[in-house]
Amino acid sequence: MGEVYRATDTNLGRQVAIKVLPASVGSDVERLARFEREAKTLAALNHPNIAAIYGLERTAGTTALVMELVEGPTLADRIAQGALPLDDVLPIATQISDALAAAHDQGIVHRDLKPANIKIRPDATVRVLDFGPPKTVDSAAASVITGADPSLSPTITSPAMTQAGMLLGTAAYMSPEQAHGKAVDKRADIWAFGCVLFEMVTGRRAFQGDDVTETIAAVMRDQPDLNLVPPRIRRALAHCLEK
Repeated sequence: MGEVYRATDTNLGRQVAIKVLPASVGSDVERLARFEREAKTLAALNHPNIAAIYGLERTAGTTALVMELVEGPTLADRIAQGALPLDDVLPIATQISDALAAAHDQGIVHRDLKPANIKIRPDATVRVLDFGPPKTVDSAAASVITGADPSLSPTITSPAMTQAGMLLGTAAYMSPEQAHGKAVDKRADIWAFGCVLFEMVTGRRAFQGDDVTETIAAVMRDQPDLNLVPPRIRRALAHCLEK
């Protein structure tokens, strides 16, 4: 939720990312409250594999998060070039799981883990991005399929994400309980982690469909072909994707 810009911190002489609420919703009290909750969520997560927050700034008519600028491609960019070698996958997967474990220890569930929310720095350090404010979700599936209020969804958190491609990308990593519209806990992140791991080693999504509805149906109905996965990680992946 918000527009992200690259900026320079003139006081400390460093590059940062600034996340600003769009002007169209900048005066919305509920959106502002959610934005501030996101800041507090990020502030609670002090971990080398989670993008850091530096501050929450307010000026006349503008509220912004000042965050670590993470250089490097997203994991989605890497996967777009093809499946990753297992020797590259394992350190990336380890860092992602460390970040999730740290968040879960704080009672925070990411709810939107996917390759596009994972960045790989030039030194091979992983940063997990876009931890949203923790909340109970009661109607995720309805909001995705019927176009109800995006704020009710655990994964659809900005007007830009109403585009079909963004929805499809999110739905592919949605856990069965999210697709059912039930409240989620850390197991939803474990499921999404399994989807990401499968995609890293195969170059294809674990659950696929031509549109959002078909993708969610695949999540509910199908089992990914684990024969495509290296035996070394097959058991762990099966555990992550157990329904």
